[in-house]
Amino acid sequence: MFRTVPPSRTFLRLPLLQLLLLLVQAVGRGLGRASPAGGPLEDVVIERYHIPRTCPREVQMGDFVRYHYNGTFEDGKKFDSSYDRSTLVAIVVGVGRLITGMDRGLMGMCVNERRRLIVPPHLGYGSIGVGTVIPPQASLVFHVLLIDVHNPKDTVQLETLELPPGCVRRAVAGDFMRYHYNGSLMDGTLFDSSYSRNHTYNTYVGRGYIIPGMDQGLQGACMGERRRITIPPHLAYGENGTGDKIPGSAVLIFDVHVIDFHNPEDPVEIKILSRPPETCNETAKSGDYVRYHYNCSLLDGTKLFSSHDYGDPQEATLGANKVIEGLDTGLQGMCVGERRQLVVPPHLAHGESGARGVPGSAVLLFEVELVSREEGLPTGYLFVWHEDPPVNLFEGLDLNKDGEVPPEEFSAFIKAQVSEGKGRLMPGQDPEKTIADMFQNQDRNQDGKITVEELKLKSDEDQERVHEEL
Repeated sequence: MFRTVPPSRTFLRLPLLQLLLLLVQAVGRGLGRASPAGGPLEDVVIERYHIPRTCPREVQMGDFVRYHYNGTFEDGKKFDSSYDRSTLVAIVVGVGRLITGMDRGLMGMCVNERRRLIVPPHLGYGSIGVGTVIPPQASLVFHVLLIDVHNPKDTVQLETLELPPGCVRRAVAGDFMRYHYNGSLMDGTLFDSSYSRNHTYNTYVGRGYIIPGMDQGLQGACMGERRRITIPPHLAYGENGTGDKIPGSAVLIFDVHVIDFHNPEDPVEIKILSRPPETCNETAKSGDYVRYHYNCSLLDGTKLFSSHDYGDPQEATLGANKVIEGLDTGLQGMCVGERRQLVVPPHLAHGESGARGVPGSAVLLFEVELVSREEGLPTGYLFVWHEDPPVNLFEGLDLNKDGEVPPEEFSAFIKAQVSEGKGRLMPGQDPEKTIADMFQNQDRNQDGKITVEELKLKSDEDQERVHEEL
């Protein structure tokens, strides 16, 4: 109820308020009623008939509160109710904006607490009353439910619910974060949840893309951390609220689970898990054909893919855009038999869009083991000689000496060079297909045979092309 008594009464009683507040607990035990013989003036009687299990914050002078109430006379007759208007009372307490009895009766309340307040006439509307609604000298009974409380000076409150071990990095302004959350009002009413959409909320932190309180509350978090962020309205949606679920001047509570975060500048993080016992003189490099086992998961432990599910190692040529950039980078420099852990940010993985089975903007965790490596071939080559090629290459290819080389003779010759260790084919591909491609490259007129005029080494072709360009 709002004050309607003359201002002079308010100013006369305010200096006594701090002293009178000390009597509230005693009054709640049944003390403070005026005696028939004209003893001291009675104070507000407070009955706390529902006290919540947890009370992180009690109402203090100067706080802004939102509450519901039913107002009756002592005989039970109702004179007012916020429920009938479907509108909470939202007001600052302890500064004379309410009748003195309500101001005192709200002090020390917890959110979700229910109180019965008996307000004597001199702390209510006294000898004046309120028109025909409240007669003079009426004692008033209020049943009050506190919905939330904050102070205009409040900051964001953080509570760590679960902190994973080994937190080596905390989120800072400019990081891109993926997190799940439940958002509720102080009375526990859920107004939003990312879980209901089965999708994380993805955003930059500290850049103003989310409400200021959340922007502040997410900084300093670890990957995998669960924290509770309590945000006063001036750092949330203010006096107006938003939509039909967040009312004006509402304190918001977010229970957040940080899935992962990264910075657009992040490189691949490489951690060596084990090295082979023998000395390693050669490591994997761009162009090499490698075979490796891997497990891939999200940072929250969600398994995505594993080569072990298929039995055989994964195969790839490094530097040929056959795998995501971060994995390609992480495999280079490995020894055969080495095991590594790779943390790959999304801009070096599947980006904002993700891929089949991979969420957008997801940081990926790989455990990789290099099984084998073969030295690759230069770009554009399908076969290279280990030494200088034969002086008369066409005579070597023309096995029956009839002046032309069909596919069968070409294939037999190349396979013989490989088996004798004189040359090697591009690793990681079907040898038959590679040889067929080589034949097609040499069969200039596509008549199914190679003549001496058609046969050229790639080095000679490259040299001719340079002269043509010059």
